[in-house]
Amino acid sequence: MTRFTTSRRALLGAGALLPALASPALAFPDQTVRVIVPWNAGGLADVVMRAIAPVMTASLGQPVVIENRAGANGAVGTQAVAQARGDGHTLILANAETHAINPLVYPRLAYDPVADFTPVTIFARGPFVLITRPGLGATDLNAFLAMARARRGQLTFASWGIGSTSHLAMERLMRSTGIELLHVPFTGAAPASTAILGGQVDVMFLNAGPAEAIARDGRARILGLGATERLALLPNVPTMAELGTPVEAANWFGLLGPARMPAAAAQRLSAVAGEAVRQPAVQEIFRTQAAIPVMMTPEETGRFIAADRERWNLVVRDLNIRLE
Repeated sequence: MTRFTTSRRALLGAGALLPALASPALAFPDQTVRVIVPWNAGGLADVVMRAIAPVMTASLGQPVVIENRAGANGAVGTQAVAQARGDGHTLILANAETHAINPLVYPRLAYDPVADFTPVTIFARGPFVLITRPGLGATDLNAFLAMARARRGQLTFASWGIGSTSHLAMERLMRSTGIELLHVPFTGAAPASTAILGGQVDVMFLNAGPAEAIARDGRARILGLGATERLALLPNVPTMAELGTPVEAANWFGLLGPARMPAAAAQRLSAVAGEAVRQPAVQEIFRTQAAIPVMMTPEETGRFIAADRERWNLVVRDLNIRLE
């Protein structure tokens, strides 16, 4: 199985930063801060959170520990945080699935994405690239689209779950180009990309950093980038828009706490996370994963998530996706 990891040295370097990050002692936090990552270990969400956790630990003066609790497109771990005490010591690593898409596709979702949470920050964005299995024969995006039109409904695409960003990004591509592919959902990005590597599935949208790692030695081919501009990690990969197919595909990563979390705690956590993504060691990890640092206040985070949910609502409503 393909493993998406970053180096031990880089992660240790992220924690070995100048003590200047530490702020004066406050009542918060007075115990360990637990961050639930509602996805399997090794994926991009897990890697970016583990990159900033040591820096946040140094700043807060309390351990920031990570707990992976995957399931139901991120809903299992997210529900656990919704039910936690609102004292700021339990957080969710949120993304588009947990707080923008799940509320639209699960009619009986066990949490309310607005009422049950306190926005803290968004600290990273992760653009996707379109990759194909080795040996497919399509050397560029236009060749792939021509192949898909000629073999309508015969080519397959992987995703990390029905209603996931990888699934909906491909639906956008199909709608905008008139192609039709067969969906093969998996339980995570790692098994989905493993199926691409093994030739069991033809194509998928994958986070750009992990995709670069598996394409570097020819195990997969990158056809285009679903971002507005090229990435430093993939300078020779054109955006989809450059190739005449302007489909954006990406995810975002942030921190939210339970409802009734003190505003002072949210503000402090937001500031500490913002300081973390400015650190060179963290930025190097982000660079190798094609993650783009972002710094948002709690207020900006709330507005951004609301706008993102509305943006995805147009896609979900058009496709009439509903999950039990």
